[in-house]
Amino acid sequence: MSTAQLVVQHLPYLRRYARALTGSQIAGDAYVAATLETLVSEPETIGPSGNVKVELFQVFTRIWNSLSVNGRSELIQRDLPAEVRLGQITPLPRQAFLLSCLEGFSEDEVGQILGSHVATVRDLVDEAGRELAADMATDILIIEDEPLIAMDLEALVESLGHNVTGIARTRTEAVKLASVKRPGLILADIQLADGSSGLDAVNDLLKAFEVPVIFITAYPERFLTGERPEPAFLIAKPFQPANVSAVISQALFFQQSARRREVRASA
Repeated sequence: MSTAQLVVQHLPYLRRYARALTGSQIAGDAYVAATLETLVSEPETIGPSGNVKVELFQVFTRIWNSLSVNGRSELIQRDLPAEVRLGQITPLPRQAFLLSCLEGFSEDEVGQILGSHVATVRDLVDEAGRELAADMATDILIIEDEPLIAMDLEALVESLGHNVTGIARTRTEAVKLASVKRPGLILADIQLADGSSGLDAVNDLLKAFEVPVIFITAYPERFLTGERPEPAFLIAKPFQPANVSAVISQALFFQQSARRREVRASA
């Protein structure tokens, strides 16, 4: 398999990471596009004998930390919902946290991507975990039709200090539960028990209020094509508890950061 083919194979995961890091499809994909442009102009950056995925994420990290792309952030973010309009780069600890907990890179690989020692990576991940966990408890609605998965998600969410407002198996149940108590975050499967769609259920709810949404699906590649509006936060089944924890923390971090900025702006 050629280097180009290997890069294409890893692109869905780079796009997932970029979205979690920026909080949106538009901004995340803009950084991925800039990464691909760099690879076209500097093909020697990724070698056939190296770890293509690690080297791809290294290039992305260089672009992410570059002033030339970050200077476009205001233009990119102008059309985004308020909860993801961030005017600054996500700090290094959160990069380490997502690379480790969401993307599953080893400590050595995270160190290579970020240009840090393993001991530093451990400190960064611990620091991010403490920061993201602070003052983020919220009410979470779970939309999931498989009972065992729903139970696992409920236990995980509660272990993180959150409260589960209810578990919906269908689009109709989701709307009903949300009308009783508005959640602070939604965890939603995409294919539901009665043939309805978690995407449709979420769209129904977002007509009434804005809230962070994390989709969980066995087929993430279907929603990482760039051909349509896609979820900013996406977790693949079977999921690891650390992945769910990382994405929940990141989604709530973006929401609370936006609220703090809105308060400062109105003061």
